[in-house]
Amino acid sequence: MDGMEGRKPVRVLLHACCGPCLLEPFDAFRSGHEVTVCFANPNIRPIEEYIRRRDALTRHAREAGIVAFEVPWVEGEWETAVAGASNRSDRCRRCYALRLGIVAREAASGGYDAVATTLSVSPFQDPVAIEDEGAAACERAGVLWAGADFRERYGEAVRRSREMGMYRQNYCGCLPSVDEARQAREARRAEGPRCP
Repeated sequence: MDGMEGRKPVRVLLHACCGPCLLEPFDAFRSGHEVTVCFANPNIRPIEEYIRRRDALTRHAREAGIVAFEVPWVEGEWETAVAGASNRSDRCRRCYALRLGIVAREAASGGYDAVATTLSVSPFQDPVAIEDEGAAACERAGVLWAGADFRERYGEAVRRSREMGMYRQNYCGCLPSVDEARQAREARRAEGPRCP
């Protein structure tokens, strides 16, 4: 948690993409910090999927006594942000910039000291792009970026979310990622079983 070690407790606004990804990062940040969760994900399509993810996250937050709120997506906001992206990497970077920019502005207007995200718990995300875009968004908003790489905790997040019966999605969120995830699953099946 860059820049936060050894500091007095700070108010952290934690961007969360879904319930399963919230589990481990929230536990890491709540030790010594006041954490509020922000669901700001204008990339998630279709709307039914957005609702499933939002509802799974808010249900868990309510049951666990976690303060959380939603910044609803605005029609066309994500499409405008990623328009002209030349490839998946560029599209994802623009998407991170959009979502973390929304949260950084919320943090600045809400009196939070720092912003963090659950995105880096997933091994399917780009931690370098998340770090770059999070730091840039926070610098523009005038809040601290509390970047952290939680990929080593992914297995535990999966185990816990399954144990809890939490809704788990099988693609990142945007419509192009539906097809990309399907292709990746098909490729893994074609490889066959892996030897230990």
